Amino acid sequence: METKKNKRREFLKNAGSIGLFCALGTAGLLQCENRKERDYNYPPLLKKAPDGSLLKAGLIGCGYRGTGAALNFLNAGSNLQITALGDVFKDRVEMCNSQLKERKDIEVPEEKCFVGFDAFEKVIDSGVDVVILATPPNFRPEHLAACVKAGKHVFIEKPIAVDPVGVRSVMISGERAEAMGLSIVTGTIKRHQKDYIETFRQVVKGEIGDIVSANSYYNVGKLWHKNPRAEWSEMEAMIRDWVNWCWLSGDHIVEQNVHNLDTVNWFVGKHPVKAVGFGSRQRRLTGNQYDMFGVDFLYDNDVHYHSMCRQINGCQNNVSDLIRGSEGYTNCQNTIYRNDSSVKWIFDYGNEDQELDISPFDQEHVDWVTAIRTGKPVNETQAIAESTMTGIMGRVSAYTGKEVTWEEMMNSDLYLSPKHYHFGQVDVDKAVPIPGL
Repeated sequence: METKKNKRREFLKNAGSIGLFCALGTAGLLQCENRKERDYNYPPLLKKAPDGSLLKAGLIGCGYRGTGAALNFLNAGSNLQITALGDVFKDRVEMCNSQLKERKDIEVPEEKCFVGFDAFEKVIDSGVDVVILATPPNFRPEHLAACVKAGKHVFIEKPIAVDPVGVRSVMISGERAEAMGLSIVTGTIKRHQKDYIETFRQVVKGEIGDIVSANSYYNVGKLWHKNPRAEWSEMEAMIRDWVNWCWLSGDHIVEQNVHNLDTVNWFVGKHPVKAVGFGSRQRRLTGNQYDMFGVDFLYDNDVHYHSMCRQINGCQNNVSDLIRGSEGYTNCQNTIYRNDSSVKWIFDYGNEDQELDISPFDQEHVDWVTAIRTGKPVNETQAIAESTMTGIMGRVSAYTGKEVTWEEMMNSDLYLSPKHYHFGQVDVDKAVPIPGL
């Protein structure tokens, strides 16, 4: 039987191989530029996916976001079922199953509820048609690769990795999925939200002229943390507190701020080529992440994008985007302004054709199921891979105090995971980074 160690080694070999990436990933980057053409034509956003044969979904990662994603999938249309659950912790599986029973009168049988680090394999092999991936970001590249190998359509939450090795693995999996006709939708909700899409179309039409700069802000309060318990191993304590550890979440510039990074990359139509950033840790109670980041990203046409994100209570909050052009600017969500700050265009929420009918979290799954049932595959891996790598580039610059380039990240062997997954001590760097050292 193949050992976990051997499978991990094979995964690293595939993910980190520059030769394999160049064979698949370079073509993917070129295709991505074509997909990002300025006249990008979005399909209509349906309120419900079309009827079709039964789609059986397996959920991997049964925490609050995973449970939410399962409910979003069930809201997407008819003849949809959750038939398998998997998580490293039994109590998470039980919580999710309880919520499905309470809210949708669905109960996954015990024999289709899997626990442990190999639960993802058991879910994939349980007879499901599609898979929802909602584990902490660290695990997503390996799980996506396994899903694609098994020929499964996938919904994968954002971000899709925490390090360059993981991002390249996802790029490769995305190329393989595209060749197989599989649909992969990611948790970038703004790309599935009517007001953002219509505002994007205005920018494509040239309503703000040539883009000259961008700013974004994800300044909010503290999220949450879990204090370790005596009965928990270090591995269990870290995973239960995953949002505070860089090797599990990628730090909040990647895990949360990726929404803004993705929005700006989407509107600009490309990824930055370098970053200079800084950050600090002021009040975080646990883990090894920073509390704040400020990064100057530079695109290849000399456009600067300043990204700011912070997770500290009691401070000024702001979650927004601003893209400025030669003839105006936009908040990306619903308004185009002239340079004198007068409104040039605004999304009409009162128009029946433009009404926001459903939650964007549901819309993602409507779009995913629609693509599967109509035989018109969608594949969003390249875009979210680039946005995730953008966050990683900014994080590395802030941690080191150095300018970091896209080329360096695409060729980096930085890999944050432990060599083995087991409930014991965790062999990862736990120190808080110090810039300049």
